[in-house]
Amino acid sequence: LGMQVLDRNWRCRYGELDVVALDTDSTVVFVEVKTRQTNRFGEPSEAVNYAKAMRIRRLALLWLAEQHRYGDLRFDVVSVVKAPGLLAAVTHLRAAF
Repeated sequence: LGMQVLDRNWRCRYGELDVVALDTDSTVVFVEVKTRQTNRFGEPSEAVNYAKAMRIRRLALLWLAEQHRYGDLRFDVVSVVKAPGLLAAVTHLRAAF
């Protein structure tokens, strides 16, 4: 989608950010990636509940402070359903929370 990846699998003692990217409009985007083999129990994105969203927000603040970055933020979720031997179905939810 034209975003520049700034960081992948960034970790600290409080958790991990899957992807941090810079969108074309200079918005810093924190992307949570959820992968499953089937969507039998719902879309992978449904695993991002309130507690998980709050944890990602706190981690984002830590990342921003470490990088001395300021500006607009967005939190996206990417769902990947990849069954063995089949093509992956990818859904990108912009501003998911």
